[in-house]
Amino acid sequence: MRNKSQHPVTEPSEQSQVIAICLLAGKIMLQSGGETYRVEDTMKRMAAALGLPHSHSYVVPTGIFFSVDATEPAKLIRISERTTDLDKVSEVNAVSRRIGQGQLTVQEAHELLLEIERKPSGYSYAVQLGAAALSSACFTIMFGGGWGDFLPALLCGGIGYAAVILFHRWVRVKFFAELTASFVIGMLAFFLVYVGAGLERDKIIIGSVMPLVPGLLITNAVRDLMAGHLVSGLSKGAEAFLTAFAIGTGIAVVFSLLM
Repeated sequence: MRNKSQHPVTEPSEQSQVIAICLLAGKIMLQSGGETYRVEDTMKRMAAALGLPHSHSYVVPTGIFFSVDATEPAKLIRISERTTDLDKVSEVNAVSRRIGQGQLTVQEAHELLLEIERKPSGYSYAVQLGAAALSSACFTIMFGGGWGDFLPALLCGGIGYAAVILFHRWVRVKFFAELTASFVIGMLAFFLVYVGAGLERDKIIIGSVMPLVPGLLITNAVRDLMAGHLVSGLSKGAEAFLTAFAIGTGIAVVFSLLM
C-alpha cells in the first residue's frame, strides 16, 4: 500500500490533474444515475485525499461546477446524456475509497476512471429488452391480470421498450420518445385483445408501461430534496413528472381514439 502525501498540492500542474480527476469522477457518476449529494461528496473526498482539502463543488443534473479556493479558475462540465448504470457509480466509489486509503497515485486514479468511462453498459440491448418484456408480464400478473394476459404483456412490454430506445435515437427529445412508445403499447394492447390474444387490456397496458416508469429518478429526486439539494431535487422531480405525463398522454390518446 502506498502512503499518500498529506501536504497540500502546490504545483499548478498537479492541481489541474486533481481537478480533472474529480470532474471526471463526478461526470461518470452523474451520467450513470448517481444522486447529486453523492457526486458532490465523492468529489470533495477525492480532492481532499489528493492534497486539495478546500475544494468546492456545485452539482445539478445538467452540469458540474468545481473550484479549489480560487487558486484555479472554476471548472464546468456540461451533462447532456444521463442513463442508469449503478455499476459505474459503484466502481467510481471504489476508486474514491482507494484514493482515500493511499493506494492510488494521481495518474493511476485517472487511468482507472478513464477505463470506467469507456466501459460499455453492463447489459446489451437484447438483455434489456428481454428483462423489460419479462418484467411487464410479471407486473401484469401482480396487478391482477390473468395468465391469459401474460404473453400479450410480454410482447407489449418488449416492443414498447424497443420503441422508446428507437424513437429516442430519431428524436433527441426524451418526452416525445416516451409518449410515442406508450402510444405503441396502447395500440398493440387493444389489437391483441381485439383478436382474442389477450383478456384485459387495462392490465396489459399497466404492466407494459412499468419499465418506462422513472423509478430511480423519483427516488433520487426525493433523496436530493431530503439532503437539501433543492434545485436538483425539484429538477429531477420535474423530469420524472414529464415522463409520467408522456406515458399517460400516449395511453390517453389511444383510449380517446378507440373507445
